[in-house]
Amino acid sequence: MSDAPTAPFDESPFWRFSLRFYARAKVSAACVALQDQASVDVNLLLFLLFLAEHHRSVAAGDVARLDAGIAAWREQVVKRLRELRRALKPGIDAIPGTVSEAFRAQIKRLELESERIEQAALEKFSPETIGSGGASRLQAAEANLAAYEAQLGHAFPAEPRTLILAAFGEFGSHHPIA
Repeated sequence: MSDAPTAPFDESPFWRFSLRFYARAKVSAACVALQDQASVDVNLLLFLLFLAEHHRSVAAGDVARLDAGIAAWREQVVKRLRELRRALKPGIDAIPGTVSEAFRAQIKRLELESERIEQAALEKFSPETIGSGGASRLQAAEANLAAYEAQLGHAFPAEPRTLILAAFGEFGSHHPIA
């Protein structure tokens, strides 16, 4: 693995996949629900789906290895920016949210940039180097979510999990990989 991203963000197949998939109806809400209710790292979840798009199934050990590569960045940067952005929304003491909204928007841009950096770290693991091939993309998606649940030590809430898998199933027919 190299220390630098393999391509600029706008050329990243994983980033493009993430933007297209996350923009699907109800996917962002399901991802946030998994993040808030089950401690899911949405970027890791998206990478597992990206791997499934390439018919790659992973085990809990693979998920742990991926997670280890991004955990410090997620904890020290991404989560802190998210917490700050969320804290600013209603306002803080004498400064209402309407006054701090422009500042909050800047924090939101930084949070998105921190997620792009996290995705670049994940993308260093090319689909060919992690997991095993051979499964259908839907079987791989199911297996990858199950592996993530095993790595976390708990099941995801049923409704957002089902929505993510359904959206992924529909996504393939609209956005086949090249």
